[in-house]
Amino acid sequence: MSPTDRFVRRRPEGDDRERLTCAECGFIAYENPKVVVGSVVGIEGKVLLCRRAIEPRRGFWTIPAGYLEMDETVSEGAVREAWEEARARILPEGVLAVYSVARLGQVQVIFRARLAEPGFSPGPESLDVRAFAWEEIPWDEIAFPTVRWALHAWREHPAGPLPPAYLNPIEDMRGVAPLPGG
Repeated sequence: MSPTDRFVRRRPEGDDRERLTCAECGFIAYENPKVVVGSVVGIEGKVLLCRRAIEPRRGFWTIPAGYLEMDETVSEGAVREAWEEARARILPEGVLAVYSVARLGQVQVIFRARLAEPGFSPGPESLDVRAFAWEEIPWDEIAFPTVRWALHAWREHPAGPLPPAYLNPIEDMRGVAPLPGG
């Protein structure tokens, strides 16, 4: 019997849902959401977007974002992701939004940020990187609903004090609606 064969789904005593549990010793392997971190980077009234070079949604535009790594704070992760995807050195200014994407088991923490030093270029996960004025954003080519939400949140607060973090819009509180055509 391999180690993974020992795990079964069952409801541990005192719990309210089934969990992956070792049939031999009772160890519970909790399955929890992944944390995604990213930034809407403002550059002289424009926003930095990356055209994805990887799946999912290869060729579509997104903000620099990705999974938080172990031993990282959320702001450190956002800084790392901006470097990996856009070769941009950024300064997070504060949390812009926190989104729940229940269908994917994700919690997304999105910062408002600015460049710490001039310059950006595609990193290994991006085909292209550009700063777009609001009216130039390729809305039909945005990779994910949360990117659209974050851009709109940034539009309302591109500078100055940040309000409490934006949350999922009322029409998609659980983050289950995909983009049209996606």
